[in-house]
Amino acid sequence: MEPAAPPRRRLGMPRTLGSRLFLILLAGLALAHILSFGVLFMERYMAARAVMLDTLENDVATSVAILDRLPASERAEWIGPLQRATYGYVIGDGLAGVPELSPRAQEIAGKIRDALGTRYPFRMESIPGPREHLQAHLQLSDGSALAVDIKPAMKPLTQWLPYVLAAQLLVLVLCSWFAVRLALRPLADLADAADRLDLGKSAPPLKEDGPVEVAHAATAFNAMRERISDYLQERVQILAAVSHDLQTPITRMRLRAEMAEESVGRDKLMSDLAEIERLVQEGIAYARSAHGSTEAPVRIDLVSFLESMVFDYQDTGRAVALSAPVSALALVTRSQALRRILTNLIDNALKFGGAAEVEARLLEGGRVAVFVRDRGPGIPQEQLQAVFQPFFRLESSRNRGTGGTGLGLAIAQQLALALDGGLVLSNREGGGLEAELVVGSLG
Repeated sequence: MEPAAPPRRRLGMPRTLGSRLFLILLAGLALAHILSFGVLFMERYMAARAVMLDTLENDVATSVAILDRLPASERAEWIGPLQRATYGYVIGDGLAGVPELSPRAQEIAGKIRDALGTRYPFRMESIPGPREHLQAHLQLSDGSALAVDIKPAMKPLTQWLPYVLAAQLLVLVLCSWFAVRLALRPLADLADAADRLDLGKSAPPLKEDGPVEVAHAATAFNAMRERISDYLQERVQILAAVSHDLQTPITRMRLRAEMAEESVGRDKLMSDLAEIERLVQEGIAYARSAHGSTEAPVRIDLVSFLESMVFDYQDTGRAVALSAPVSALALVTRSQALRRILTNLIDNALKFGGAAEVEARLLEGGRVAVFVRDRGPGIPQEQLQAVFQPFFRLESSRNRGTGGTGLGLAIAQQLALALDGGLVLSNREGGGLEAELVVGSLG
């Protein structure tokens, strides 16, 4: 079966939900802002053009009438006062142009025609050049030539307008960022609460405030955590109760077997009872490991602690060696839980590898790692996580003949979590198993 292809990112969208919402919200607000500015600019343009054309119509009619009534020798003096920003007057034939007119030029020609009427016939021409330039050529009553020189142009935008637009865009960015942050903060709190979920420790419930949807999600999360905690607590209590209640009939059966006559059947029965008793004791130990955080933390020297354990094994002829890069490692932890974990790991290394190598190492952030290594058969890669499940055993190596109950690593993992740490198994190069126990200081 082919592995599923990873999800494709569409349209180059970022991976985080916050970035996507920010871009969508910002793009929508910016587009609305641009459309609003475009509509206002178009309305301003149309209003300004209407004012310009109306002013042109009235001013041309008045100016041409004034120039027509003045003597020819005085007309040049009046050209300056009659000059406007976009149009003026030229005594004479003006510039040569072409009769082709743009739609705007035709509209201007119509306004001039309305202003001059039939008394002053004229022809409108477009003067070639980099910008639009028009001239209306006409004759006054005395036959003198006059040209109305027109250079249509909109009033330039104010200099402060770009700064205002930039400030508005900055406000849009800040508002979008704040809105996205406000909307996603409850989701981030919910994710953090799920990451910090530890049913073995008491933790404050998630705050059930904010919008209705957020409060409902927080309430559902708190209820789910309570249900899971109750379920696990009930399961552990059942296991502890059953294991405890089995001790009495097992004791009676062992006493009766000891009083029986010696035989092969009696020996087999005593062996089976011993195995059942070990299983019951491991069940009780597993139930207690779920409450490993009840032990009071104490300050220990980890190197001395490990040396004491290793020397105890060496005194009994076991092949256990210790390697520590420093002479002392102060640590606040639950010593009994730590001893139980290391005893289980070292016993497994001796059982399946014949020898154990213990190493202590200081990590960043004040955490320490203890490695227990062996050269045994190891564990299949696909079962490295499964061995932490209660009552799971690898029948090929850890069968009943070795005395394993399938609870040792499960107990070790529970206690490691109670020490604010973790337990990881990995196969070594060249064969063997490495158990890495990482714990943090509880002080």
